Amino acid sequence: MLEAPKPTRSSTASPPYEPSHVFEMTYPTIKRRIEIFDTTLRDGEQSPGVALSPGSKLKVARQLDRLGVDMIEAGFPAVSPGEMEGVRLIARDSKLKARIYGLARAEKRDIDAIAEAGLRNAHVFIATSETHLKYKLGITQQEAMEKASGAVAYSKSLGLRVLFSAEDATGTKDRQFLRAVYRAAEKAGADEINIPDTTGRATPEQIAELTGDMVSAVCLPVSIHCHNDLGLATANTRAAIMSGAVCAQVTINGIGERAGNASLEQIVAVLHNLEPRFETGVDTTLIYQTSKMVSEITRMLIQPNQPIIGANAFTHEAGIHAHGVLMNPETYEFLRPDEFGRASKIVIGKHAGRHNINALLGKNGISLSPDSVNSLLRDVKEITDNEGTVTEAQLLGMAGKLMGG
Repeated sequence: MLEAPKPTRSSTASPPYEPSHVFEMTYPTIKRRIEIFDTTLRDGEQSPGVALSPGSKLKVARQLDRLGVDMIEAGFPAVSPGEMEGVRLIARDSKLKARIYGLARAEKRDIDAIAEAGLRNAHVFIATSETHLKYKLGITQQEAMEKASGAVAYSKSLGLRVLFSAEDATGTKDRQFLRAVYRAAEKAGADEINIPDTTGRATPEQIAELTGDMVSAVCLPVSIHCHNDLGLATANTRAAIMSGAVCAQVTINGIGERAGNASLEQIVAVLHNLEPRFETGVDTTLIYQTSKMVSEITRMLIQPNQPIIGANAFTHEAGIHAHGVLMNPETYEFLRPDEFGRASKIVIGKHAGRHNINALLGKNGISLSPDSVNSLLRDVKEITDNEGTVTEAQLLGMAGKLMGG
């Protein structure tokens, strides 16, 4: 494989069309900071088959802190002794700058576990959808509201900062009840609220409308937590932010229950590259490094075509694409790979052309005649029709034979 050169990107590209005006007024550009709440160590660890040791949890937490996330959900301390120990280790690390949260059901023992772990921030939740109330909790709406209010008040009595979530908010048909639950949590002392799309059922339009409604219902910061069952987690999270949410709950590599969560790398890339009014505190150059660490520790492989972090995300095989990228990366790369700690790569495969081959040979100080390059290209295509790609070593060996080596 060959790393493509890094020419300076053009700054003279034509601006998008704007209608002419009789006069023009300029205003200062004010960026709105969107906080990143990383739940890799809680919701991410709930991926089937994943179980992190206390030491691994601490290692990931430190990397997330270096990455620049604002909040880290360390785990669910009431779940097991090992989970309690992992959360406690993270809570004791005084060098961490991010706010550290623990998850708790609206139950006294769960909240006590958070305090016992040494945390100062509690993420308290109770389900509000008709399905959850009837089949999982077996309680009425009034009872759910009382439990929510009581759990928040109890958490505050322990000196905890409280983030309150209405689990399955997007599945809650009674919007008046949902607003009432969030208002009850606010009245009981909650510091912030979260809207979970627990089953990944919502569309961006639904999320935008729901978020706007809840932003109007309470006077608290609103965060969004989206699952990816329909592949809409990134779009839904963006829609919530555009409608007033100030915090995105995400995981590294998008891991999590079932089809996973909104991925940190995609959300940050969208905010940094498509929405100039927003900014985050994430150091994007550390995203790929963090992604590989989490993949190794969780033993969850990254799909090659995964945006931002997949092996193929900035890799080019087709001759037309390779030629364009070699001339100017903007031809086929909207995102800059170096922004995410990566580099463009050119590979030799069935769809390769002379530009791919000449570039790789040139990297190794080899120059062949046009006829020899054409011959080499024919040999490459014969091999790659069956084997997919030719490695750099193979290509150099084939070139050596043509040169009589």
